[in-house]
Amino acid sequence: MANKQDPTAPASENTMWGGRFAAGPDAIMEEINASIDFDRKFYAQDIEGSRAHARMLHDQGILSSADHAAIDQGLCTILSEIESGQFEFSRSLEDIHMNVESRLAELIGPVAGRLHTARSRNDQVALDFRMWVRDQTDAAQVALLAFIRSLLEKAEEHADTVMPGFTHLQTAQPVTFGHHCLAYVEMMARDLSRFRDARERMNECPLGAAALAGTGFDIDRHATAQALGFREPTRNSLDSVSDRDFALEFLSAASICATHLTRMAEEIVIWSTPQFGFVQLSDRFSTGSSIMPQKKNPDAAELVRGKGGRITGSLIGLLTVMKGLPLTYSKDMQEDKEGVFDAAETLELCLAAMTGMIKDMTVNTANMAAAAGSGYSTATDLADWLVREAGIPFREAHHVTGRAVALAESQGCELSELPIADLQELHGDITEAVYEVLTVQASVASRTSFGGTAPESVRIQIKDWHARLG
Repeated sequence: MANKQDPTAPASENTMWGGRFAAGPDAIMEEINASIDFDRKFYAQDIEGSRAHARMLHDQGILSSADHAAIDQGLCTILSEIESGQFEFSRSLEDIHMNVESRLAELIGPVAGRLHTARSRNDQVALDFRMWVRDQTDAAQVALLAFIRSLLEKAEEHADTVMPGFTHLQTAQPVTFGHHCLAYVEMMARDLSRFRDARERMNECPLGAAALAGTGFDIDRHATAQALGFREPTRNSLDSVSDRDFALEFLSAASICATHLTRMAEEIVIWSTPQFGFVQLSDRFSTGSSIMPQKKNPDAAELVRGKGGRITGSLIGLLTVMKGLPLTYSKDMQEDKEGVFDAAETLELCLAAMTGMIKDMTVNTANMAAAAGSGYSTATDLADWLVREAGIPFREAHHVTGRAVALAESQGCELSELPIADLQELHGDITEAVYEVLTVQASVASRTSFGGTAPESVRIQIKDWHARLG
């Protein structure tokens, strides 16, 4: 098995620290210092970066062809061992970099030591972490696109379905469910653009910055950047090894996205209650009760709502770690990874859950329509009619409409059920034509302004989004 240590060797020989230290770390120091339990996630990025670095050293005449061939073959062997589960990680070797390097030495001998020429663990971990976050940024975009498309599909299906629009969770004006879905499309599209922007900024390669000052070897940083899919190398060696903005930006975009998901999750929880009855989740995204057989709980939505806090917590955690750190690398920065790992996995899971819920969700159009007309939701339409047809100022129309609502409340009826004589007592210019705007369908159909809730506007927006997403 890989990475076996001689238990009789002096403690100092069980580390990769070199001759500076007369004794190895004590157990507590080893425990607090080791990161292999979590940074092993970087194995693919670490090996890919090492192969590119070795190739560049060879091309620059720093590494012989024989040594390059041995190193590259050894790294490929290690990759195969890790992926097949045959690699034995050692906590005494601290991190993924030393685990790989130690195994490489076992495979090819002292030549393995040439791989670390012109680099440091500082630029190595900065590279690995940046490449991993870049991969997760790409994955987040794929998941977001799938969620956006599920929302567009639901919006298209329900472009004509009326429902109450809310402010303060009180009935405000009728809207369409398609329009409501498109509101989340807008949110998710902004999230998508944030991940795209963050990826563009993080796509610079720190490899070659070495410990902090660059290197005296004649390396070609542009070549390694290109080989690893980066736009260009980073421009300042000090910033290269100390920067974690790429992780902070990923967490920031993830936190905003998670916040958006929690908002929709909350609405799904509310809508699925018997009191609302707007939607029904499929059995795949619901659970039952151990004592109440009638229960069907929206647990998936509630968990998305709760997991948003974990992602935001990871952002706050890393911001706190980085706060006040002097240039360049400090060991504090070993604490930069676990929160990002957790946030990336959590966001991926939440997006998948929300996509599944939206696809499987049954919309109760009858309940939505009944609720859309409650709470005098067409009152604004009456005020608008008075402005448009009676020619009175909106503030006066608002006052007249308020009196109409009070009258309807006192009679226990809707605005559309008030007799014309009663309405005319409130304002003499009101005619029978006013009833044409007091229905929910008429109200929704009239909102044709750009971005409005009218079904024709919703369909235009859906078509536009399909064109934009390709």
